[in-house]
Amino acid sequence: MNIREMRHELGYTQSEFAARYHIPFRSIQNWETGKRSAPDYLTELLEARVKADLANRKTITLPEYDPNKIDLPKRRNFIGSMAWLKAVRECIAEPFVFALDNALMCQGSFRGRSDEFVVWVYGNDSLSRYNGIVVLGNKVSSYNVLEKNGLFYTDFNRTLADALANESILDMQGITEALSRYYYTHKNSFQGISAVPEYQDAFERLAEDAVDYYNS
Repeated sequence: MNIREMRHELGYTQSEFAARYHIPFRSIQNWETGKRSAPDYLTELLEARVKADLANRKTITLPEYDPNKIDLPKRRNFIGSMAWLKAVRECIAEPFVFALDNALMCQGSFRGRSDEFVVWVYGNDSLSRYNGIVVLGNKVSSYNVLEKNGLFYTDFNRTLADALANESILDMQGITEALSRYYYTHKNSFQGISAVPEYQDAFERLAEDAVDYYNS
């Protein structure tokens, strides 16, 4: 893969790609426009790093209740989604990052449902010992992680990329609602959002649904 292909595979902007791999932003621009060529050794190293990052986006299935696993706090016992997520965080005794719908709840762009069961995370596979936990990947770039009130969660662009990658098993209401809110708060624009070519058509469909949701 060349530099542009690597960046598109990850769904990063040029600035995000530069920050993730500690490369000057101008170098990324020059390489992608053909003004200069990246050294072969650097391209090979970057490709290996990118492939490792992509490998974290696992093919997953939704969990079913298992009486042999540890139960997490139930959403219906909490007034707000943030209170529930804090209780989940306190129950799990190891670091992790909320993803997908749970990340949207942390961002304040999706309220969630009273019967929530699935908790999407980035973290160790050992987290699957809890009922409802789905481990998307073992690692996520720190540049895509935000923190609020002691909760760590993926930023909006990474959350959107994960949603498009897992659309076949994900209830897209959360990301549609969040994307609609983004459209409203950015003056009827999706500026600042990028989708990799593989998911561009899916993003355009989702964007149309989000605009309809906003207008309704």
